[in-house]
Amino acid sequence: MAITMTPAAQQHVSHYLTQRGSGCGIRVGVRTSGCSGMAYVLEFVDHAEPEDEVFEVGAGLQVVIDPKSLVYLDGTELDFVKEGLNEGFKFNNPNVRNECGCGESFNI
Repeated sequence: MAITMTPAAQQHVSHYLTQRGSGCGIRVGVRTSGCSGMAYVLEFVDHAEPEDEVFEVGAGLQVVIDPKSLVYLDGTELDFVKEGLNEGFKFNNPNVRNECGCGESFNI
């Protein structure tokens, strides 16, 4: 099982952790929401919990995932993209079968 981040995503997270002044990476998870059933959740993390899965993605940066979310996120690549005036994280998740029209939720 693995989660990866593109260099653009690593740079973006590292920049915000530096501005924040603390943290080891980001926590990625899923929650029930949206029209397709699940939505991604991101938050900065200072330390992993004992039950968490931790993936080193470069230069001391970690992606932390709770065990319940890992089954939905296995193989996902986290990218940071700029499209016109919009920018944000993009999840390249090979497990996704359907996404809602707005792109905010998915199902497996």
